[in-house]
Parts: sequence; C-alpha cells; structure tokens
Amino acid sequence: MHQDAELGFHVDLVNQGTFNQNLGLAVFYNETNPLSISGTEIPRFYDVDVEVPNNLFLDINTEVINSLSYISGYVITPRNTPSITLDYLKDAIYVLEHDTKHVDGYASFAGTTEFSFPIGHDQKLRPLITTNPTPNTTAKAAYFDENPNFPSTFTTSFDTNLSESIISSISDIEFWDFDGPDNSLVTLTWDAESEIDNLVSDLNNLRVVGWHIADQQWKDLGNSNTTGTLSEGTINSVIFNPSDYEIITFGSFTTTDDFTVYNVFTPNGDGINDTLTIKGITTVNNELKIFNRWGKLVYQATNYQNDWNGVSDVNLTFSKGKKLPVGTYFYTLEIKDSDKTSAGFFYINY
Repeated sequence: MHQDAELGFHVDLVNQGTFNQNLGLAVFYNETNPLSISGTEIPRFYDVDVEVPNNLFLDINTEVINSLSYISGYVITPRNTPSITLDYLKDAIYVLEHDTKHVDGYASFAGTTEFSFPIGHDQKLRPLITTNPTPNTTAKAAYFDENPNFPSTFTTSFDTNLSESIISSISDIEFWDFDGPDNSLVTLTWDAESEIDNLVSDLNNLRVVGWHIADQQWKDLGNSNTTGTLSEGTINSVIFNPSDYEIITFGSFTTTDDFTVYNVFTPNGDGINDTLTIKGITTVNNELKIFNRWGKLVYQATNYQNDWNGVSDVNLTFSKGKKLPVGTYFYTLEIKDSDKTSAGFFYINY
C-alpha cells in the first residue's frame, strides 16, 4: 500500500505472506458481520480505521505504526493467548476510544512516550497508562472486569486474603495484566463501578498492589500520586519490575483504623481475656506504649503480639514485674510502615 492508498477490508483478512511495508489507510468495515485477521504472517499497517459493529477479531498479532481510529465495535484478542495483541509501534496513536470501542483483550506498545492503553472488557473502557523507560522493549496490558479470586483465563487464582502486612484489603472488582521492562511505573484508572469507596475513605490510603509470583501474595506497589475523587480518578504506582507480578489492581493501606483495641481485660489467670488484645496488630510493625492515669509509662513493646498480661515492665513507685492495679490506662499505638499513630484507653479488672 502506497502513501495515499486507501484499502477497504469488507471480509476476513487471511495473511499468508509479507505484508509489512504498508502506508496509506486500511479500513475494516462490515455493518452486519464480524471480521477477523488471521494467517501465518503478521500484517503491519500505517493508518487503520475499525468500523465493525460486530467486532474485529485478531487471531494473529496486528501492527499499527501511525494511528488507529475506533469508529465502531471492539478489537478483540484471545485472552487465553496473551501473546496475540494489537501492537502499537513507533509511538503510534489512536483516537475515538470509548466504553463501546476499545481493545477487548491485549494491546502492546513499543515506544518511549507516555502511552495510555485503550483497553477494556465488554462495555467498560479502563485505560492503564505507562511510559516505557527502556528503548527497544515492549509493554503489554489487558483489563479484566473480573474478581481476581476467580479469574477466567489464568491457571491460578489470586486470593485477596493473602497480602503483606501493610495492605489491609484488595479489590475484588477488577484487575489488569501488565508486562513491561524492569523499572516500570503505571497509572491505574477507576470510575464509580470500581467501588473505591469500599476500599478507602481517603485516597491517601489507596495503593496499587500486585500479586507477587514468587511469594504468592499481594504486595504494595505504592501511591506516588492520585487525582480525582472516590468515584473517578487515577493512581500512580512507584517503580517496580512487572516480571515479578502476575496481575495488579487496587488495594488499601493498613491504618490504625483497621485495628480494634478491646477496652477491658482481666489478667487473673483464668485463661479468658488474660491479655490485652488488639485485633490485627500481629500482622504489622508496631510500637505500643501504655501509661497510667498520671501519664507514667508502665509498659512498652515493639511489634506487640497480644501477649501483655498487665505486668509493669517499667520501674515506678511499685516494683517492676508486678501486676498493675485495677483502673483505667491509656495507650499509644504507632504503625511503623504507615507513620500513623492512634491513642485510647482501656480498663484492667481482676
């Protein structure tokens, strides 16, 4: 195809030979039937229009080197074969993407500019944005409007109950599969259907999280910036190595609001409520300090494990190692990984 060529494909394209020196415009158009691109050789186009209301199916990689216009219908790639992608080369661009016009499956980008993947799932566009930091490498992404506990095309599930201690909850609404060079960073997008308000009340506590392949748990990928509101916005990760992670999604940071301090305990040795219990505290790095009603420190612990039985470990007017008397005591609790502190009181009885 020469520079000013315009070629319309109204039926399926089966490419069996070299077809990668094209310029001009290729239009895939059919008002009534779906179309497909298949064959043994990857076709490469300069400009492409997709106007197939019943969708254009890719059974082989298809490359674009300048622009693609999403006029109608999805470009669908087989999700169970992630190697088949719609490939944007040489900083190619696209226009007119929408909830009903995008890549339903995998897209790739081989360029060095910031790129927003026009990816989604059914009638939901959910871009992922990244900048490829390494020349001559490719980034690839797909969006899944699925619960990661029950993924449709992966051979394993991604248990949202398994996470490192600084993560308190994981989205069970959606996730992305992202592959790219080392030292990548990503921006994820959400809308009201993402139910971000069920994860956090403050966007500062929202995180990008990833399923770590070796450790088989969700890990924090940071929050270097957020925009928008709980119903629509973006979040930036920190730099990470995508090869270490299977999928990524939203999570929430563990805060002191996630811990419950039971405000009465009875250290009388009967085996019931004998220690000060703070629900959730054993999963995080913490420092606990306890004071009497006069503000004197009577107990402190680093990484408290719900094992204090009311015995003072600080010299006061009574001997160290003695049980504290009945009364009201006050505490401060610092969560080391989040630099958050809470305070409150409890009552010792026997």
